Amino acid sequence: MQTLLLWLFYISTFYAFIPGMISRIFGYRVFRKGTGRSEFALTFDDGPDPHYTPLLLDLLKRYDAKATFFVVGSHAEQNPELIKRMHDEGHLIGIHNYVHKSNWVMRPATVRQQIQRTDDIIYSITGERSTYYRPPWGIVNLFDFSKRRQVQIVLWSAMFGDWKEKLGAERLTEKLIDKLNPGEVMLLHDCGTTLGADPKAPEHMLVALERMLEEARLRGLRSIRIDQMIKNVQNSPIQRISYGKRLIVGLWLAWEQVFQFLFRLKTISPADPFLHYRLRKYQGGTVQMEGGEVLNKGDKVIELHIDNRQLFEIGLNSRSSAQLAIRMIRRMEKDLPVLAEQIAGDVDLAEAKALYGVSMLNRGPEKFGFMVLDLPNGWFARSSKFYLSLLLSVIHPSGGERLKVRSEALIPKMILMPISQLLDQMNQQRPQKQAKPREHKREEELTLEAELPGATVMH
Repeated sequence: MQTLLLWLFYISTFYAFIPGMISRIFGYRVFRKGTGRSEFALTFDDGPDPHYTPLLLDLLKRYDAKATFFVVGSHAEQNPELIKRMHDEGHLIGIHNYVHKSNWVMRPATVRQQIQRTDDIIYSITGERSTYYRPPWGIVNLFDFSKRRQVQIVLWSAMFGDWKEKLGAERLTEKLIDKLNPGEVMLLHDCGTTLGADPKAPEHMLVALERMLEEARLRGLRSIRIDQMIKNVQNSPIQRISYGKRLIVGLWLAWEQVFQFLFRLKTISPADPFLHYRLRKYQGGTVQMEGGEVLNKGDKVIELHIDNRQLFEIGLNSRSSAQLAIRMIRRMEKDLPVLAEQIAGDVDLAEAKALYGVSMLNRGPEKFGFMVLDLPNGWFARSSKFYLSLLLSVIHPSGGERLKVRSEALIPKMILMPISQLLDQMNQQRPQKQAKPREHKREEELTLEAELPGATVMH
């Protein structure tokens, strides 16, 4: 009996658990996230529902948003008029099995039958076959990967737990807006009758979704169908770079998320992130800055970080070094006035003496009044050069050739600008700091710990 149970464990691990982990973590043979600057994808599972799906379609129509519906075949069979309306209003219809049952507990032949039966129902109503498939709960088995020629498996990049009524519309709204970014594939549910769901949960989803769609309209973002998002990815310049570079980019972007979390970076313009920053203590040597100010070790500085994803996309879509520089300058022109305004309204930020960063792309900053200085020789300069050289070989329009031709010019530099100079340029003034009790002031001083210089600054 023990041997039998052990074999069942081995079989289930290779049949279901390992394929599920590979698809979720590495995105192997599945689509789960797109690219772009202004598009995201709304996807809805488990419907159609005779009560909530019509309300959802009305909402999408008001905001001219296109979505993808992964329908349960038995529900589609019972509500053909809703399937026809989805199709007529320009939405994409995908497959979510005939019954909402996990692929882990079905044989490969049974899964094929579930997909085919649902596809036949969709075809009988719309006259079009569906080639997009989302397994229930996003769970795949080993043989689902072999279906790539028949269907495109679609997962998601953002899930919100909207099938539970206790989440509520307010909290769901916060979660939706927090994930409202270009390229996101959002998973929501327009039916609450499946196992584990609450029947009235879609009511909260509809309230939260309308608020998110209003926010998306303000940001200039729009929802598109999954097939259009996949097409955008296939036409993206990222497809022209090698798999090795794509792997480097993936690790690089993942590190950015970890770095931002660990060091609590703030974003100047969250709706369109380009510059991040943190308040820290300067750990370098004494520097005489413009206007006679002196920056000493231990003085507070605002350390700038360029958003890795934005930097990658700008570099990938630039045809030359000049175009890359122009685009970065334009983004700086947009964010620096916002930063100056934030400093003028924050007494803690206003205590900083300078803006600080480290960059290999160090010609453009002079246009804004930054000083460009050599880094002291040492491990930090050497490690920064290695890291930023690797980075530049990926994002620069000329790739590694740029490093071979003018490697002597690609040296990390420190850039500095006095906070007073930034505020003067942007017609802002330092806020007046109110007197604080001695104990409170000492407590604030202790929260700002001394740190070593970061190697990812101003990539």
